[in-house]
Amino acid sequence: MRSAWKGSTINNVNVFPRIIISLEIIEHNLETLLRWYREKDIQITAVIKGVCASSEIAELFSNHNIHSIGDSHIQSIKIMKDAGIDARFMLLRPPMRHELEDVVNNADFSLNSEISTITRLNAAAEKFDKKASIILMIELGDLREGILPTRVDEYIARICKLANIHLAGIGTNLVCLNGIKPTPNNMNRLSAIAQKIEEKFDIHLDIISGGNSANYQWFRDADQVGRVNHLRIGESILFGTDPIAKSKIDGLKGNAFLLSAEVIESKRKASLPEGIPTFTAFGDKPRIKDEGEMNRAILGIGLQDLDIKGCKPVEKGIRVIGATSDHMVIASRKRLLQVGEIVQFNLTYRAVLRLMISPYVLKVYS
Repeated sequence: MRSAWKGSTINNVNVFPRIIISLEIIEHNLETLLRWYREKDIQITAVIKGVCASSEIAELFSNHNIHSIGDSHIQSIKIMKDAGIDARFMLLRPPMRHELEDVVNNADFSLNSEISTITRLNAAAEKFDKKASIILMIELGDLREGILPTRVDEYIARICKLANIHLAGIGTNLVCLNGIKPTPNNMNRLSAIAQKIEEKFDIHLDIISGGNSANYQWFRDADQVGRVNHLRIGESILFGTDPIAKSKIDGLKGNAFLLSAEVIESKRKASLPEGIPTFTAFGDKPRIKDEGEMNRAILGIGLQDLDIKGCKPVEKGIRVIGATSDHMVIASRKRLLQVGEIVQFNLTYRAVLRLMISPYVLKVYS
């Protein structure tokens, strides 16, 4: 199982499907973003969850002046530490109760939003004679994790009584669930909350974490970023994209990930199925347009390995028709593909996320 998480590189050119990962492109994006954000005194946690704790990418991150490496799974953090990655680690998802001892012993920071969990984390830290550093998440509109601003004082008062908890800072998360955009209004609100906490409780917050890659436009346009001094950046590093604009950021590079899959069948077939339609294997009822006979091919990869909505064929004239668990069906407008031929795809975050966790997809670093 570990090799599936870590990824692997072998020299057998005949093994497919494979995802080729350009460390050069990822490093360019990381160095550029670090330079840009440093101009406004913002540190970066480099988020690695999209590539499933890849040791190669984690090592690349650790060789640069990042604040920490971030992942949502404590198992992934343990794997990176076991691989000898020399970095601080941030657990990006509030921990589950069975994880708390592992969080104390492996995560340098964790994001939290439940006082009951923080209290149990305190007990786990006391058991190991350690302090657990937390970032308290504040709800500012996207309705994922975070306490309501009206309850901040109550939470801080209780946290300050926990001897084995260090309140490293506060943070918020936007865009991910409901697409709520980071703006001067909600970022200024986060800064104001931080200021109020420090004044009322006579403490200093080291980290004011304003969000993720979706904060790029706010950062770019802001003359002043207030108290925000930290962001959790993954997509912009790995893909060079702005999640708000859904486009590449000028100065960054895309296409760091390239999928290659093999044609296992290629025939002229009708575009419209024949017979009585019912639900597909995944419970869908597809709407299919009659386009007459077409060049159809099947690739040796399917939905257990990737999200086809995140795949864009490199060759013009090829399009994805659909997929089952282990087959992807494509159409080729210009020619009939040959069995054994390799079809390549550029990828978005949603496709890479599943590809990198699949043990059936070879990972090749270049």
